[in-house]
Amino acid sequence: MKSQMFRVAVATVMVLSAPAIAQTTPLRLSPAQAVINAAEMPAGIGGVFEMVVRATGRQNGFLYLNSEADYRDPRNLTIVVTPSLEKELSDRLGGPVDTTVLKKVIAVRGIARKTRIDFTADGRPTGKYYFQTHLRIRSARDLTVEGERPMP
Repeated sequence: MKSQMFRVAVATVMVLSAPAIAQTTPLRLSPAQAVINAAEMPAGIGGVFEMVVRATGRQNGFLYLNSEADYRDPRNLTIVVTPSLEKELSDRLGGPVDTTVLKKVIAVRGIARKTRIDFTADGRPTGKYYFQTHLRIRSARDLTVEGERPMP
């Protein structure tokens, strides 16, 4: 009798908590969710992030895809693309990545991390800094573009 009551109690808790779990665990995270969670978690937040690419930039051979027009905006999520991955992506997308994805919705799988950005003068850190949220993709398969057929 006790084991049957226990099973009923467990089943009830599972049924009642299921909608709450489903509502708080989105399939895709927004840039705002990435920024907030990365700020609270030193190891970063993993998931699939969906955003409109509002700006792109380049530095030291890397391509940066930004969710905000101003990459210094605290709400910005920056996707970091290495030169070798950029080549793979441009081959797959049929053109330059920066122009192909600009103003489009992309989905990116990875870990978003709070990243310290140091201000420099004459190549040396000034002691002043700010933070950005970066997601460095590890594979070309980790990024898909709106309307693109999903990779197997």
